[in-house]
Amino acid sequence: MMSPKRVDKPARRQEILEAAVRVFARRGFAASRIEDVAAEAGIAKGSVYLYFDSREEILHAAFEALAAGSREIVGRARTTQAPPLDRLAGLIRDVITSVTVSPELARLLLDLYGSGAREEGLPLHMAEIYREYRTVIAALLAEAVAEGSARQGVGVAEATVIVGAIEGCLLQWIIDPALPINELAGPIAAVCVSGVR
Repeated sequence: MMSPKRVDKPARRQEILEAAVRVFARRGFAASRIEDVAAEAGIAKGSVYLYFDSREEILHAAFEALAAGSREIVGRARTTQAPPLDRLAGLIRDVITSVTVSPELARLLLDLYGSGAREEGLPLHMAEIYREYRTVIAALLAEAVAEGSARQGVGVAEATVIVGAIEGCLLQWIIDPALPINELAGPIAAVCVSGVR
């Protein structure tokens, strides 16, 4: 007698999550159904419900990975033993890399904001993430001013502009995927760092 095939539950959950993100990005979250996710994953609709209770739960799980990556980038910028402007350049490169690894998530986020979804109803609070990036960048700039590698007076305003430069380039790439975003991480970092020296 053959034993039933064992399913690697964490791997199956990840497959469903990745399939859902592709579907949500392609069709838009509002137009996507669990049936679409199941078809994309190559499984029965009921199998999706073994791992997720709803589309919203899938959405939250997908964006939790993005938020965790963001926390890791911020943590690295705060704790790495390197000059502050080098850590700033590293943060810029890390943000570009993390987003471009999951282009569907970036497109999905844009779709959610574009559809008029309110910030408090979204699974990822971008205002909070932007605030965290501005805070860590402003702290790096303050360190750079203190050590004499950045000009006096740079701070929160410049941190806001740096976040805007990163996000502006990412937005261009989401709208025009032909833009070689990975090649822009260096120039973005160079322009932003030279602008505060």
